[in-house]
Amino acid sequence: MELGLTFPLQRFLKQKPPAYGIEPDRRFCWDLHIIDLRGRHCLLAVHCHSRYTFVRYDVSPFQWADIPGLFREGLTDSLTAAGFAPDAVQEYLRQAGEVQITRTHGRREVAFLNRAWEDVLALDLCLDASSQAQPLLDHAVNTRPARCVGFEGLGTGLERMAATLRERKASK
Repeated sequence: MELGLTFPLQRFLKQKPPAYGIEPDRRFCWDLHIIDLRGRHCLLAVHCHSRYTFVRYDVSPFQWADIPGLFREGLTDSLTAAGFAPDAVQEYLRQAGEVQITRTHGRREVAFLNRAWEDVLALDLCLDASSQAQPLLDHAVNTRPARCVGFEGLGTGLERMAATLRERKASK
């Protein structure tokens, strides 16, 4: 699995730019960004294939030091809260393989990230400042209809992520 870090996130983590990704299957690629919500540093993660989005609120410096762990925990919490079976989530993570840190995955994917950020800011009232996991905010963002390359018509990130998990299960 490839986790593409935006330039602001690379600077925040004081990392040199990583290599470009080589994973051809965008189902195993995510782009990660740092955003501020209510004065707190938060992780914004967007799936490069489906545009599924999740937020981790008020991430501590210790957590930022382990981006793969922070990501896995956030993804697991978000997908489980969205109603996906824990076994399906674990199977996706298993199939995705070892985490590789890369640059962001391209224009289309960065456009997804920018759209997700706008949606998160517009839906700020769904934020629960008492928890890092943001199931209500994630749900609100992922049920907003939007176009997505590779999918017909308007759809939601939640619907497209469900299709992605079904595709992976059928192909194993």
